Formats: sequence, C-alpha cells, structure tokens
Amino acid sequence: MTFSENCNTIFDKCVNDYHVTDNVDAPMNNPFKERTLDWYLYSKNWIDAVQWHLEDIIREPSIDPVDALAIKRRIDRSNQERTDMVELIDSFFMDKYSGVKVRENATLNTETPAWAVDRLSILALKIYHMRAEATRKGATDEHREVCSGKLETLLTQRTDLSGAIDQLLTEIERGDKYLKFYKQMKMYNDPSLNPVLYGGKK
Repeated sequence: MTFSENCNTIFDKCVNDYHVTDNVDAPMNNPFKERTLDWYLYSKNWIDAVQWHLEDIIREPSIDPVDALAIKRRIDRSNQERTDMVELIDSFFMDKYSGVKVRENATLNTETPAWAVDRLSILALKIYHMRAEATRKGATDEHREVCSGKLETLLTQRTDLSGAIDQLLTEIERGDKYLKFYKQMKMYNDPSLNPVLYGGKK
C-alpha cells in the first residue's frame, strides 16, 4: 500500500466513524497507537470533519448571534489545531528523511507533504458529502445528476493528488527534492502579536 492509499483509507474510515453520530461534540475514538503517523492522520481528519459541520451549522439563517459567535470562536480554535496537526505531520517527515543525502541540484517543492495531505483529508470529506448528495432521496434528478458529475471530478482530483504526494515523497527519498517547512506563525491567536489582544492599536 502506498502512503497516499494509507492516507485515503484512514481518512475514509474517520469520516465514516464521525458520521456514526454526526455530532460535533462526539468524542474522537482514535483506533491507532498514540503519536504514530496513522494516529496523526486520523486525528487530523477528525478535526476537519468536526470543523466541516461547524461551518454548516454557523450558516443556519436563523441562528442566534450569541451561538454563532461561540461557534466562530470554536472554528478559530479548530483552525489552529488543524495547523498544529499539519506541522506535527511535517515534523514526522523531517525526522524520517533527515538522513537523506540531498543532491546538489535538488529543488524545493511549493508545499510540504503534510499540507498536501491536508488537502487530501478535505477531499475525503468532500467526496463523502457529494456522494450523499448524488444519492439523496427527495432531491431532484437534475440535482443528483449534477452532484454525480461533481463527485467524479472529486474522485479524479483525489487520484491526481494522491499520485503527486507519492511522487513527492519518492523524490525526497532520492534526494531530488529537499524537505523544508516554515511554521505558519499565525498572529491573530497569539496574545503577544495581535494588537487587539495586547491592547495596542490596530
């Protein structure tokens, strides 16, 4: 099994596990050994699944503004958790490939493996929900047909992205690409960097 195949298997499992309760407050029961790569991948997708549904909930037209603000704050925290998890996955790759001899003409990729995996995780959610729309009872035939077309596009996108991720890892292993990542350093969540939080001027 390739790395991307393992990712997609874990992500699909996690998405299905989430929808057993379909509840943003349900506890995550990660089946993998803690702090392993598979554990990180499952945790990452669980964060994405919860946030996906929070984004749906906050768009309810009649939502109470106080509830909406609480959900917005929760989404903000989720975004930080998502970023932290991506950086943990990239740290795993940095350790794994630390002994690779980088070729003199090696190049840097536009994104790290973990940020590509982040997109793969979101794709698993898009595929699950688009498939549900393509088969939704009560929807019009036109709606199901349109969604079926979108589903095929998403599946093709996952195939393409999966192949690109596996190719990138192969190139890193050969030393043709070198791995380097910068922490996101989000400023709005940091009380020492956000002027609104530390009391300075905007």
